Amino acid sequence: MPAEYQVTVVGGGPAGLTTALYTTRLGHDTAVINRGGGRAAMMLDTHNVIGVTEDVSGNELLQTAVDQIEGYGADYYRDTVSDVAETDDGRFRVTAGDMEVITERVVFATGFSDARPAPPLPRTGRGLHYCLHCDAYMFVDQPVFVMGHGDSAAHVAMIMLNFTPEVDLLTRGAEPEWSEETQRMLEAHPIDVVHEEIDSMEKGEDGWLEAFIFEDGTRREYTGGFPMYGSNYNTDLATALGVELTDSGEIAVDDHGRTNVEGIYAVGDVTPGHNQIPVAMGQGAKCGIGIHYDTRAFPRSLEEIEAHGPVTEADIPAISDRLRDRAREHNAASPGPDPRLPAESDD
Repeated sequence: MPAEYQVTVVGGGPAGLTTALYTTRLGHDTAVINRGGGRAAMMLDTHNVIGVTEDVSGNELLQTAVDQIEGYGADYYRDTVSDVAETDDGRFRVTAGDMEVITERVVFATGFSDARPAPPLPRTGRGLHYCLHCDAYMFVDQPVFVMGHGDSAAHVAMIMLNFTPEVDLLTRGAEPEWSEETQRMLEAHPIDVVHEEIDSMEKGEDGWLEAFIFEDGTRREYTGGFPMYGSNYNTDLATALGVELTDSGEIAVDDHGRTNVEGIYAVGDVTPGHNQIPVAMGQGAKCGIGIHYDTRAFPRSLEEIEAHGPVTEADIPAISDRLRDRAREHNAASPGPDPRLPAESDD
């Protein structure tokens, strides 16, 4: 028989794991199904997350989060979700490999995939970087490239002048597609637009990019740079359920991650907003709280009291026996006073 949950999170990045953290600690049986990979997992170093030092890799950050949610009582599965379908009783059947779960709520934290330019390319995190807001700081006064031939690439190249005077825009032989206004802006900024395709690259002993060699034989040194070729949002599972998208392709949500389909939520990079770990964590927290408001048993409304009667001792607590036992074990093992004991008096 399929396992049953109140909440199932599809995706195991910072947004999805934070959602699961909140729903579990708020007393809702939660599962996370994660195929692995993703932007956060690619990070060699963590930037812009307060309290987390740069020597922590993305995989280390995520594994710590998985350990946390499992410690609180969530179930974590490493598999790829292939289908989400509504059941006859208004719940959802989530299929992943040979596994099925039945759940009351589904949270899509499926993110997006960056469109990668053709090789030759340096290794991600060793000269190839996808997050301007995360990594621009590390290129202060360093030679930087931006790859692309659209408006976004041109604008990122101009933005990088806030950090370094050495910025090249590499179109790699493609015809520029930026607007006339953008062209006029580029001409007013000290940026070299290089149209030749890259022939090869040079890397240091540590694997970092040192230079590109172009087809015309020129050699240009770079510490790193940013490819700007767009993003592919992972929305197929959501749209199959009738979830609406924005004009730019993300899942449309309210302030707490709710979509237009009841019981379906979305968080993180698959939704509109800045693609940042702290932002994703905030979205996950708000979504988890929103799900709690939408599903908690108490307080029972006047209409519910009229229909079902007052709350009795047999009805409480609403948390499942499994999560209740896990919470007791966790709290007993945690440092600090036992919550079951009366507080010590100051007398």
